Order: sequence, then structure tokens, then C-alpha cells
Amino acid sequence: MIEVTNEATERIRALLSEDGKLESHGLRMKVIGGGCSGLQYQLSFDDVVREIDAELMVDGVRVIVDEKSALYLVGSRLNFVDTLEESGFKIDNPNASNTCGCGQSFAA
Repeated sequence: MIEVTNEATERIRALLSEDGKLESHGLRMKVIGGGCSGLQYQLSFDDVVREIDAELMVDGVRVIVDEKSALYLVGSRLNFVDTLEESGFKIDNPNASNTCGCGQSFAA
């Protein structure tokens, strides 16, 4: 459903470990309304997995996606970049028909 790169997995693990939440939490990927192009990504740490959620285990790290967001994220790639030009999680989404200049929102 979603590809999570080694860089993203390492960063998620590091952030959760800093807070002592590696065993209890996962990264929730969500698509919500808003932004310049209509939809935007929301990443947060969550310890609740509901019936409508899909849970992926990638190298011991949980990634949680609700079924509505999964429709927009199927085939996406979650990466973490840390360069002089940008730093943070980056989602390459083949379902995005248009993205805004800052890359934080998209249309599908």
C-alpha cells in the first residue's frame, strides 16, 4: 500500500525512541481537507489503532493509515530528507494530480 524508505523508518524510530514511545506508538499518516490544492498530509504519532485503520510494520516501526486516507495514499512513498535545501518527511504520491509550490498540499 505505502512504501516507507529506510531513511523514514530510521527517523520515525529515532523520534519515538526520544519520547520513550517506540513500543506503544506508530506514525499516523492522514489526508485531510485544506491547503492551496484542496488536500493536505497530516503526520502524527498515535497509540490507537481503530477497526478502520490499516497498520503496516516496517522494520519494527508501525505506520497507521485510516481507510479514507488510504484511498489517496495507495502507492505512495514516505521518505525522510535532510539536505541544505529541505529537511523533513516527504511523500511522493502518484495519485496527486496537482501539488502546490510548497509541496504540502495536493489535488487528486
